[in-house]
Amino acid sequence: MVVQLDTSPIPVTVVHAEACHFCDEAERELAGLAEQFALAVRVVPLDSAEGRSLVDLHRPAMNPLVLVDGVYFSSGRLPRKKFMRLLAARTSVAALDAVTGAAPVGH
Repeated sequence: MVVQLDTSPIPVTVVHAEACHFCDEAERELAGLAEQFALAVRVVPLDSAEGRSLVDLHRPAMNPLVLVDGVYFSSGRLPRKKFMRLLAARTSVAALDAVTGAAPVGH
């Protein structure tokens, strides 16, 4: 039996504020993880129309605002362990779906 995993990149949006060291750190961290995992990281400036809209919608306590699949994930310092658990869960679910033939939730 050949199992094909869903290798489509996970969309990650970082709303980046100017002169924000947590924002810079999150971008570096996600760029490193994107070398190991299928991530499509997109940086949106906070002072752009889209950035302001996302902040108005999600009301983060701190910068950066990080969204995964368009859903709030975190604000402030990127929680690396939490993000790694999300990646592990997504990888496990994709593998299980490929074996069982189930469609991914939300797709």
